[in-house]
Amino acid sequence: MTGRIEALREIVAADPKDALARFMLGKELLDSGDGPGAAVELEEATRLDPDHTASWRYLGDAYAAAGRREDAIGAYTEGIATAERTRDLQTGKEMRVFLGRLMKGG
Repeated sequence: MTGRIEALREIVAADPKDALARFMLGKELLDSGDGPGAAVELEEATRLDPDHTASWRYLGDAYAAAGRREDAIGAYTEGIATAERTRDLQTGKEMRVFLGRLMKGG
């Protein structure tokens, strides 16, 4: 997985405003166990493309993995609103489940 992360870092370095590359790097970092690193990339992905619901979903996951519960709640809440606006029903449904778990203390 490290090779993929390095390749994605190179893509981001070549075009720091590529929201999709930042999303992909953030997800790869999250999958490798780097919640804080993933959060940095996914924060930037949501800033660059605030309508990309998957970025919000994984930003919430990254915050949760980094122990940032309140930030995770905020990311999921914003993501759900984005999903409703963009009509991304599946991602919105997933975020509702994750938000519910966080609100119950899980």
